[in-house]
Amino acid sequence: MTKQTSPRERALAFHALHVPGRPLILPNAWDTASARIVEDAGAAAVATTSAGLAWGLGAADGDRVDRERALAVVADIAATVDVPVSADVESGFAADPEGVADTIRAVLAAGAVGVNIEDALHEPYEEGAGPLRDVTEQAERIAAARAAADAADVPLFVNARIDTFVRAAGGVDLTLERAAAFRAAGADGIFVPGAVDPGTVKELVDGVDGPLNIMVGPGAPPVAELAALGVARVSAGASIPLAAHALVRRAARELLGAGTYASLADAYDYGELNALLGGERRR
Repeated sequence: MTKQTSPRERALAFHALHVPGRPLILPNAWDTASARIVEDAGAAAVATTSAGLAWGLGAADGDRVDRERALAVVADIAATVDVPVSADVESGFAADPEGVADTIRAVLAAGAVGVNIEDALHEPYEEGAGPLRDVTEQAERIAAARAAADAADVPLFVNARIDTFVRAAGGVDLTLERAAAFRAAGADGIFVPGAVDPGTVKELVDGVDGPLNIMVGPGAPPVAELAALGVARVSAGASIPLAAHALVRRAARELLGAGTYASLADAYDYGELNALLGGERRR
């Protein structure tokens, strides 16, 4: 897989990586450096984390970054790595299906061949609304994404994120109802963050007609266990940038407080990182 292949070929290659029982493992990236590091570690694809990307731009997560700024980062990542790239576009960077279609066209122009589209709403909610978008409305947004990609003749992998668990808005039954609606609308895979209990994961694997994506972090089952349950995609979400920014906080507090540097042990070798990113081995 190289950047010289066509968008259609990269998209097909990305689809082929979603194998139940042999999952695609995605240590999510948020900028070009993290993307290159993830690729160098052996990842078969690079997926962005919307939270990490937003924080890198100095903004909060939750539909607070505009489409142009977010996709400029995605374009930089896609131009930097040789593996397929999937973009987390939050709820589509748009108020309606037509806007979601515009986002998909921009995603393809940026060089990505996959997207995550979430069904969560962010506070303050409109009157009568809850934490999740109406299932019919969300299905229309996914259908618009599918149609925009199909019109470009790129089999974009549309990963429909369902936030029932992370928003405490429902359990397995509601998740499966929404998954069926989103698959019928054109989603290729289903992403259910917050579901890590093995019994729950197995119910989702058995009930979802398509590849299931589980988000992992400290306390989640190891990848091998999720693979045995039939999961097709495992992603780290915001876990890696959270850990990276926690290191910044620890190191800063230690340096400004005790005046010591123990937090900076086990750092990336300067020359190694500089060489990876194409620089010279000197300061």
